[in-house]
Amino acid sequence: MTVSFRQRLRSSDSLIGALLQMPLPEVAEIYAEAGYDWLFLDLEHSPMDARAALGLILAVDHRVPCVVRVPGNDEAAIKKSLDIGATGIIVPLVNDAASARRAVACCKYPPAGTRGVGVTRAQRFGLAFEPYMRRANEDIAVIIQIEHVEAVRNIEAILEVPGIDGVFVGPFDLSGSMGKPGAIDDPEVQAAINQVTADCERRGIARGIYAHTPAHARTYLAQGYRVIGLCTDYILLARAAAAALVEARAPS
Repeated sequence: MTVSFRQRLRSSDSLIGALLQMPLPEVAEIYAEAGYDWLFLDLEHSPMDARAALGLILAVDHRVPCVVRVPGNDEAAIKKSLDIGATGIIVPLVNDAASARRAVACCKYPPAGTRGVGVTRAQRFGLAFEPYMRRANEDIAVIIQIEHVEAVRNIEAILEVPGIDGVFVGPFDLSGSMGKPGAIDDPEVQAAINQVTADCERRGIARGIYAHTPAHARTYLAQGYRVIGLCTDYILLARAAAAALVEARAPS
């Protein structure tokens, strides 16, 4: 039996994923071939829409789980992302328990939630309707994003909401909300991140975080984070392009 991404979140596995913003299926294929554990499809901070995300999912979802970050805590956006076949949802800017409850409800079919029943690609257009409907509430991962100082203040109440499978920390937005935009290594920003880490650990909730570099990823793994979103495809391409040019122009 295939182990779902949600089940892996609840295990002790370390999951290193790639944060994809390019709406190109071949880019998703590259990361799948490279051996990443999961793909983070970003519909919040990229030119990608649900149609483009579907292309990425079609390219790789039999090989690697695809988790969609929706643009906001919006029922229609969440429903559409699940209907195209996302194995999980990341909901940005969840700052209080009410927002967390809304996120969970939008991801779950009744009676556990309010997700609408559309016969779409997720159910293989009706050919796998019964097995999908039977397993969806158990298999879909609900991940909330903690990226504001208000969310850190409310973290205990947020984590008490049933149905949250994981927390994903956004260090850059968090630093901005603390008046220190981009200063992700600032002691106060790190203290806020550590508070989230400790509260998640006490409740056994999977801890995820964006890692801007491989060094950051190693640091976060050592701190107990098991779910890493390693950089973005655009940033990695920019770094590689700049490094290649420097190398090409270096004197022999």
